[in-house]
Amino acid sequence: QVQLVESGGGLVQAGGSLRLSCAASGSIVTINAVSWFRQAPGMQRELVAIIAGGGNTYYADSVKGRFTISRDNAKNTVYLQMNSLKPEDTAVYYCNAGVTTPGQPPNNYWGQGTQVTVSS
Repeated sequence: QVQLVESGGGLVQAGGSLRLSCAASGSIVTINAVSWFRQAPGMQRELVAIIAGGGNTYYADSVKGRFTISRDNAKNTVYLQMNSLKPEDTAVYYCNAGVTTPGQPPNNYWGQGTQVTVSS
């Protein structure tokens, strides 16, 4: 079984920074692409950023230039550095990872989410 645990959320003023972490644990062979999503109250979950297994990255236009996704494969951890935060970044942030476990095809896993609140 694989678990993803997000951390690093909190309350920050507009213009501030936070770094989210998504740590994977369990019987892991390979972690493939990892994505960060967010969901604000009453809104659909939206894609924020992706990092591929090889390190290529993609960002939503709304966060481009402010957020940076990175990964530490030795620690099975992906980070989302969020700078110049805006009130509209307020949401629950979730990580999603494609993970290969022994003897199984890749499967998709979600973390439990971490709250980010940006005050104006």
